[in-house]
Amino acid sequence: MVMPEFQALVNEAKKEIKEIDVNELKRMQQAGEDFTLIDVRDKEEADKGTIPNAVHLSRGILEHSIDKVTTDKDRKLVLYCGGGSRSALAASSLKRMGFKNVISLAGGYRGWSQDK
Repeated sequence: MVMPEFQALVNEAKKEIKEIDVNELKRMQQAGEDFTLIDVRDKEEADKGTIPNAVHLSRGILEHSIDKVTTDKDRKLVLYCGGGSRSALAASSLKRMGFKNVISLAGGYRGWSQDK
C-alpha cells in the first residue's frame, strides 16, 4: 500500500509539471516530433519491456546521470515509469535542475501496454 505522504509528494509534483497521456505520446511519435523518451523504472522492470526508442535511466540515478542523455536544458524530455508517479517526481526534479521542457507520461508503461 502506498503511503499517503508519497501520494502527497506525487500530487505536488503533478501541479508543477506537464503530463500527457498515451494517445498524445503516440501522436508525437507518429508526427516525428523531436524529443527524448526516458524510462525511469528500475532495470528489472525495463528488462520486461519498454516503449520503443526509450532510453533507460533509472529514477535513482536520473539527476546524477541525465548528462549522459542530454545537457540541453531546452530539449523536450518525456519521462515514464510503471504508472506515472515516479516519472512525475522525476520530471519535477529535472525541472528544478533547470530543464524547461520536461513531461511525464500519465499511466506510464502500464497505460502504454494496455493501449496497444
